[in-house]
This record gives sequence, structure tokens and C-alpha cells, in this order.
Amino acid sequence: MKSQNCKDVAPYIIFGILTTIVNVVVYCILVYFFEFHVLGGTVLAWIISVMFSYLTSRKWVFESNISTKYGTVKELFSFFLCRFITGVIDWGCMFVFVDLFNYCDLSVKIIVNIVVVICNYFASKFIVFK
Repeated sequence: MKSQNCKDVAPYIIFGILTTIVNVVVYCILVYFFEFHVLGGTVLAWIISVMFSYLTSRKWVFESNISTKYGTVKELFSFFLCRFITGVIDWGCMFVFVDLFNYCDLSVKIIVNIVVVICNYFASKFIVFK
């Protein structure tokens, strides 16, 4: 029974790592190539990585079988709401540690994303795809 409850952990770790890579790469492209401000790059990278995360989590991690439009919209809304909450954590940390305390943005981005991925797993497992 225990292995059944944890069968989604390995794929979540894999796709969590991929989501973090998407987030960091998009952030770097926006901030270093297109010269976005740190918070602007963080927000846009978040939006793109959340879309990636929803698609992979729905199909390959939690194997959602919702097929109605209402169910899909409800699932998508709860997913984005949970991600928005952890996104606020991401944005707040970037603002505090990079803009206010002047820490290295990439170091903060990676550390914060690890915390966010862990929070997102529990939100997805117990709220979104329950």
C-alpha cells in the first residue's frame, strides 16, 4: 500500500527538476539576453514553467482522468491558484534576497525553486489531483 501512495514521487521529482530547469533557463534568457528586470523575468519564467508543470503533472505524474470541461477548468484553476501561492513565495524571495540584500540572483533562484517544488508536490497531491 505504501508504494502505491508514493508511486508519483519519482515522476514528480523528474518533472520537478525539468520544471525548475525551464524556470531558470527562461529566467536567464529574459534577464540576461532581453535585459528584463529580475522580477519581470521571474514572473514570466513562472508563468511558462507553471504551464509546463500542469501539462506534465496532469498527464505523467498524477495521471488525471478528468474528462469534462468543468472538471478540467476546476483542476486547472486549483493548480494555478496553488502555483500562484508558491509563485508569491518565489517572487518575494527574489525581491528580498536579490533586490534588497543583493545576493546572487541565480543562487537564490535555484534554492527558492527547490523549496517551491516541494511545496508544489504536496499541493498537487492533496489539493489539485486528489
